[in-house]
Amino acid sequence: MNVLTPAELVLKGLGITDPSEIDLEAIAWTVGARVRYRQLDGCEALIVGNGDKAIITVNSRSYPHRQRFSIGHELGHWQHHRGRLVTCNADQIGHVGEGQSPRERSADIYAVNLLMPNYLLQPIACSYSRLTFEAVRAIADLFDTSVTATAIRMVEGRHSPAVLVCHGPQGRKWFARSPDVPSRWFPRSDLDAESFAFGVLFGNQPEDRFPRKIGADAWFERWEAERYEVTEQTIRTADDEIITLVLVTDGDMLEDYETGRRDGTHRASRR
Repeated sequence: MNVLTPAELVLKGLGITDPSEIDLEAIAWTVGARVRYRQLDGCEALIVGNGDKAIITVNSRSYPHRQRFSIGHELGHWQHHRGRLVTCNADQIGHVGEGQSPRERSADIYAVNLLMPNYLLQPIACSYSRLTFEAVRAIADLFDTSVTATAIRMVEGRHSPAVLVCHGPQGRKWFARSPDVPSRWFPRSDLDAESFAFGVLFGNQPEDRFPRKIGADAWFERWEAERYEVTEQTIRTADDEIITLVLVTDGDMLEDYETGRRDGTHRASRR
């Protein structure tokens, strides 16, 4: 039996049984927080509390998905860090990579579990036999979340053995790894010119409509990578940014030869 997270306990307590019922402003009100929107300079959101009441202020100029994640993030602070004034910059909310403080990480985790609770996500995700961006986009629409946040949740939630990698012109920005992919499979810092992703980022090629096979050495800095194949699918998230799903389809790649077992280690990392 899966143990519910604090955010999922809130949702269960409210009787939420469908993604469309995750109304963050209403949920905030039930825990004593009121949400308001205004232009903010230098931060995405902030929360001010007094006793058992709080006001969450969200940047009105941000995209709707960003605003939803910001509300969830501040509710995470209300759950875990009550009694403190907290302001959150853009690079603190939803930050993927090393260097994030434990306090901000715990707020992010709360937001993820509030926006995409596992007890609702898992049955829906299991209805998709393959992890593709088509599936990610369909699930993102259901949960009203960004494609990037949904892809991270799917990868880290063990839907399929995969690595999600974000690149910009200067190289890798961050990556997230499925717990089923051993940590020795570390993505390259720079895009390999032979990868399909290279053409999307630098060659004005269209997004990949479906995953395509490629040698694993195009993606991983490991001497034995040339023995294997993976599949990759890339989409654009900004004019100068892409994310790629690299699916590990060869069972031999999933063996952790260094410990003699399948590895459960995963960690997002920054370049």
